[in-house]
Amino acid sequence: MLLAALDQTIVSTALPTIVSDLGGMDHLSWVVTAYLLAATAATPLWGKLGDQYGRKKLFQTAITIFLIGSALCGMAQNMPQLIGFRAIQGLGGGGLMVLSMAIVGDLVSPRERGKYQGLFGAVFGATSVLGPLLGGLFTEHLSWRWVFYINLPIGVVALAVIATVLHIPVRSQKHTIDYLGTFLIASVATCLVLVASLGGTTWDWSSPQIIGLAVLGVALAVVFVGVERRAAEPVLPLKLFRIRTFTLSAVISFIVGFAMFGAMTYLPTFLQVVQGVSPTMSGVHMLPMVAGLLLSSTVSGQIVSRTGRWKVFPVAGTAVTALGLLLLHQLDVNSPTLEMSAYFLVFGLGLGLVMQVLVLIVQNAVSYEDLGVATSGATFFRSIGASFGVAIFGTVFASRLGDKLTEALAGQQLPPNLGTDALESDPKTIAELPVALRPPVIEAYATSITDVFLYAAPVALVGFVLAWFLREDKLRGSVTAPDATQTLASNPVERSSYDEVCRALSVLGTREGRREIYEKITERAGYDLLPAASWLLLRIRRYGWAEPAVLAERITVPLQVVIEAARQVEERHLAVREGLDLVLTEEGRVAAGRLATAREESLAELLGDWWGPDRPTDLAHLVEELNAEMCGSDTEMPRKERVPKPVVGRVA
Repeated sequence: MLLAALDQTIVSTALPTIVSDLGGMDHLSWVVTAYLLAATAATPLWGKLGDQYGRKKLFQTAITIFLIGSALCGMAQNMPQLIGFRAIQGLGGGGLMVLSMAIVGDLVSPRERGKYQGLFGAVFGATSVLGPLLGGLFTEHLSWRWVFYINLPIGVVALAVIATVLHIPVRSQKHTIDYLGTFLIASVATCLVLVASLGGTTWDWSSPQIIGLAVLGVALAVVFVGVERRAAEPVLPLKLFRIRTFTLSAVISFIVGFAMFGAMTYLPTFLQVVQGVSPTMSGVHMLPMVAGLLLSSTVSGQIVSRTGRWKVFPVAGTAVTALGLLLLHQLDVNSPTLEMSAYFLVFGLGLGLVMQVLVLIVQNAVSYEDLGVATSGATFFRSIGASFGVAIFGTVFASRLGDKLTEALAGQQLPPNLGTDALESDPKTIAELPVALRPPVIEAYATSITDVFLYAAPVALVGFVLAWFLREDKLRGSVTAPDATQTLASNPVERSSYDEVCRALSVLGTREGRREIYEKITERAGYDLLPAASWLLLRIRRYGWAEPAVLAERITVPLQVVIEAARQVEERHLAVREGLDLVLTEEGRVAAGRLATAREESLAELLGDWWGPDRPTDLAHLVEELNAEMCGSDTEMPRKERVPKPVVGRVA
């Protein structure tokens, strides 16, 4: 996960240096786009193949492909080679993202899953900050090639560890993989991105090549719709688009990806070429944007989870993002660091406000069987938006830069090797210009980059208008703020509906979550007991007995809490001692039965309208599993050598 997440951000600060070394400023955007497109297209396939053939070998294959791509990227001798090798790296990166998440689901029970998903979120938060910094450090002190080579030692260690210690239970699921649908949607996206990036620069908009690509893209889209209607397990079910919330969220996700990755690709170029900062410092300058994004996404997620109100966030987020883009347009050669940091912060705050919520409202809008594919669909559109954003920003930048340089240098006597083309393809040649000619050329770069942000602002405003049409349906109890892996990842994470509900309910596995649920079920059952006393009664009901002192040694509940719970159930005559063991009285069995019913009702209530008469069997199994696990797993039995004593027939 660290490798895949790092490669989305580490390249950005190295791009100006890569362009200077390999040439081809007009192809700069494709270094990012190739990775995003390949990873986006491959991710659903990795997810389905993992279900069908087992994840361990597939995970090792994904890491190997990623490492081969990384090594080739580091050895690239020209821009077309680098772009091709980035696509290979993206194919592996998509597998790293989805399989690492799915393997956690294989290994960890719902009760424990929350803490591990927190680690994944921490990895994403760390890489979003470390990526630009490390990219700058490697570029400045080693070589831009180390941006890719750094993956090799980490990846080799990961392969060795996985080979020796990863033991996954075999849970093969037969899937009908939608190869044709995956190929078609990737082809449609590629055609449209090629039109966006090559039109008006490499070829005229009216050229046969651009018209041909556009027609091919539309034709493939029509074929894709026909294929998806008949596919047994479509990569993107068309019925989702009949749900207004999903369709609007998909479009807004596209816009967020468009704005975020487009800006992240060109801000380092502005900082290094226009402001003259080092690659390392350009990473430092971008930290306010990352900080704003992490802060607002975390805070908005917490507020939504606690209040159940969410519509204000996509509305405010798109508005603040548009404002951030307009502020970025105001930057110039003389902009002070404080002003730039403030503008970057505003832009990051806007993105964070809307990113977190879009996944959540999609999960809330669809039926249970579509939960997994709707989640991956929402992030899929952000990935496609990112590819388009980078490509279109690149086209606008290249087109504006050519015009501005021609205008700035009109009538000027230039050295023979420093024409407009040379200055356009390699920003480092600016240093070779006569001192008097440098300011207008730097100004041309500044204006070209900041104009990109101006043209992106109306796209963000379209998102703002669409956000008003979202209907604020009441949130299901189980739909909580998504973890950072869903909001910061650029690739869709393909998970089943069962996995999604496990994630949503995994908060119950934390100590705070369990305490809260036991408070609620105690009140629901009509008792005035400590939460730990209710837990203890249910545990005794499950195993037939409990020895408080030994129990406290084996579990995470503190000894004092267990002793107070034991004292209360004895004082209320709900349990009595048999030697060192506590066993239920008749009154205790009645109370434990009512608590068990209340607990199952509470869990089912969290699932809202997914828990109907025709509920899926896997969902019923999940509630049963969580219900049992909240008493403690079998490995936490006080004395393993003892067989649980039957409850029936005990003498009170």
